[in-house]
Amino acid sequence: MKSFRYCLGSVLIFLCLFGSCSMLGSETGNFPAKEEAPPKEKETVPDEETVPDEETQSEDENPDETKDETKDETQDETQDDPEEIPLPPAFIHFKTLPEDEVAFEFSGPVSFVSLSLDSDLGFEMIEEAGSEIVIKLTGDLVPGLPVEADLLVIDEYENFINERVSFNLRNNRVPRLQINELYTEYSKPKVEFIELKMLSSGNLYALRVFAAGNSKAPLIYEFEPVEVLEGDYVVIHLRKPEELCVDEYDLLNESGGTFSSPTARDFWISGTTKLLHKTDAVYVLDQDDCILDAVMLSESPSASWDKSYFTVAANLLFSQDAWKSPANAVSTPADAVDTSGIKTAITKSISRKEGADNTHTAADWYVTTQGVTPGLPNKL
Repeated sequence: MKSFRYCLGSVLIFLCLFGSCSMLGSETGNFPAKEEAPPKEKETVPDEETVPDEETQSEDENPDETKDETKDETQDETQDDPEEIPLPPAFIHFKTLPEDEVAFEFSGPVSFVSLSLDSDLGFEMIEEAGSEIVIKLTGDLVPGLPVEADLLVIDEYENFINERVSFNLRNNRVPRLQINELYTEYSKPKVEFIELKMLSSGNLYALRVFAAGNSKAPLIYEFEPVEVLEGDYVVIHLRKPEELCVDEYDLLNESGGTFSSPTARDFWISGTTKLLHKTDAVYVLDQDDCILDAVMLSESPSASWDKSYFTVAANLLFSQDAWKSPANAVSTPADAVDTSGIKTAITKSISRKEGADNTHTAADWYVTTQGVTPGLPNKL
């Protein structure tokens, strides 16, 4: 029994030692560790930003709808924008008016800011009438004086518009006058003329002389500024055949040449074209296209004019009571001054009855046989 106890104790001690070693080996790696199962692959869970929610997926699945919504939002924003500001008004027209006034016209409403003139003239504001600025000029207003005006205006959107305009002063001193003598035929040299007689003092600036028979260019002369006195004769020579021919804006005796007159103001038209005919309509217009005087000529009486431009002239003259028939109607050739007796002769001209009332008919005229009288009273 005693020996069994000793054996049993030895066995127990061995088992205890073996267990301790096994445990020590596992901790120190001296013994192979039990094989573990390979780790499972970690499941990748996308971030919240990566994973589209249902609403985002729905938008991605319908991109056209998203674009349409964006377009609608843009349109709504555009509709909410204020209206575009229009372009500033444009300058349209400048004109001179009676009583020393001038007007600047624009395409829309403007307000006056400033005006400067390159002369000694002054001005007064007259009117801001919407799209038109009217200014009254003051000072020494010489007819035909060249002026440069610098106008500054502003529109309702505070846009400034600057306009520079060059013009000549209006002639507010137009004299009363009458056509007094016409010379239609001459041979050597050819020197037809139209004579005017002043019935009052004034200035001839911007007055224009027309001859309807020169149908392609009926305006045959326009005056520069020149002062005249009551009773003065002014002779417009319709050709300029000689070098001595000088326009007399100052002295009355400056010009030489055939039919020039030391007692008249002589003016000459360059060229050799015949401008006045025995069948014609001669008239003088001022700057406002008012007829100051007129006369119609005809070589042969007839019921109607053979050229349309004479018909037009007859109607124009009648409309302003400048020439008419004895029955107070539009003139026919039979109502014009009869020039059939005029041949190529130095002794005959078409002359007015000076001093008689102006009836604006052929009764005021006659054909003289006593010779032409440029710059002198008419002969009978």
